Amino acid sequence: MSIGIYTLTSALHDVQSVSAMTKEFLGSLKITFDYRENNFKDYGSYDLNLIYVRTGGTEGFFKELLPDLQTKSCHSYYLLTSGLSNSLAASMEILSYLRQQGLNGEIIHGKASYISQRIKSLEQVQSIRQSLHGKRLGIIGAPSDWLISSKFNKEIVKKELGIEFIDIPIEEVVHEMNNSSDTLVLSGNEESVPSNLKESLPGALQIYKGLKSIIYNYQLHGFTIRCFDLLEKIHNTGCLALAKLNSEGIVSGCEGDVPALITMMISQALTGTSGFQANPSRIDPETGELLFAHCTIPLNMVERYEYDTHYESGIGIGIRGYMKKGPVTIFKISGDLTRSFVAEGELIRNESSVNLCRTQQVIRLSDVSRISYFLREPIGNHHIIIFGHHQALIEEFMQLG
Repeated sequence: MSIGIYTLTSALHDVQSVSAMTKEFLGSLKITFDYRENNFKDYGSYDLNLIYVRTGGTEGFFKELLPDLQTKSCHSYYLLTSGLSNSLAASMEILSYLRQQGLNGEIIHGKASYISQRIKSLEQVQSIRQSLHGKRLGIIGAPSDWLISSKFNKEIVKKELGIEFIDIPIEEVVHEMNNSSDTLVLSGNEESVPSNLKESLPGALQIYKGLKSIIYNYQLHGFTIRCFDLLEKIHNTGCLALAKLNSEGIVSGCEGDVPALITMMISQALTGTSGFQANPSRIDPETGELLFAHCTIPLNMVERYEYDTHYESGIGIGIRGYMKKGPVTIFKISGDLTRSFVAEGELIRNESSVNLCRTQQVIRLSDVSRISYFLREPIGNHHIIIFGHHQALIEEFMQLG
């Protein structure tokens, strides 16, 4: 990670005293950085760009400078201040102006230990954000017809996160399935599949092999697939394939839901773990409990799993996974990155109703009042469930944009 510190200084202040103050203040932070005194030519070229407001009287200078800064970086503006020479007051005026322009920013101010820790935290999140640049995500088929609100903006996601999308006809998956001669060795629960599902297993594994070929051919880091089309085309489902691929680190989403895929990609980058794409099937506004369900789940997220049919169609192979009880985080971001939801909770039990998608988890929100989001302003139906409590980290990531 690289840090650039750019200064704003009023000409009214004594140069020598300001220089001495700068040396003492920046030295107290004990961080490694490149110093750019009153020179913003390469602003935005560092992983983390800090604007050190050294004195008051710099607000007008910043206002004139802002249009040029916007052409160099689309990220938040971080105003570093020592609190001396009216620097905090100037920073507050600048941040207020940024907010009026619809731009994000933050004043980094406090004791040296706090400032240092805050900068290190921003470094960590920015490093994760940088890791998303150049990632290639496939959209196999197209979003399912019922995802009427789950649109996405390819240009915005590319600009903000550096993620590229590749459109791939679902027929290519079928082609790769039919042309694969590899023999897939069975393991784990695949050796004890129920007798009524044995005929479906080879086809489910062929889908897995076909998707592996697509991933290799297009050099993908993840994908979402219009999986219900597989029911008609080959009379089977992608549930087992997605469960296996997610557990192998390939972010794999259902129903062509791109916002859900973006959410899964971000959550994996932030936490290093897989995410479970599911939709709420039951909500109790009084207790803050939600039942999330879907017919597939990453195999590395469950303590054990069983096979069943795909719920809606009654064909193919679906996964009934049982996650360990404990802390979880629910996360979703909109396809234009303008909205997000994150809440922590506890997975209190797994269920296995025959009238729902096969994997079923009951989660109780830590803050019951957050339940109103699902009933008043949801971001689509699919949400991502992640092991552990990660709300602070996710919110930090979202604010950094």
